[in-house]
Amino acid sequence: MDDTSIPSAAAASPLLDQRELSKLHWRCRRGLLENDLFIEQFFTRFEPQLTQRHAHGLLALMDLADNDLLDLLLCRREPEGALDAPEVHEVLGMLRQGGRTSAQPH
Repeated sequence: MDDTSIPSAAAASPLLDQRELSKLHWRCRRGLLENDLFIEQFFTRFEPQLTQRHAHGLLALMDLADNDLLDLLLCRREPEGALDAPEVHEVLGMLRQGGRTSAQPH
């Protein structure tokens, strides 16, 4: 599997069209630069393959406060409660992958 592969669970979900992607980009704008960097890398790496399932998981994460989102991205904590859903875990894994540099092990 290469760096841009997405988990097969998303294969059954329809891809996002350009309008949906544009709206998702807009919704993902954050006030904290660190979060924006993770999100930018996520879109750079995965945008052509994003599905409705990914959008649902990503939007759930975007409802968090910036510091809570950063804690999840930096593995300081894991999703709990309503966020403890398969699509949230899938997207969180993709976001975390985007935060790695090429010098770090894969």
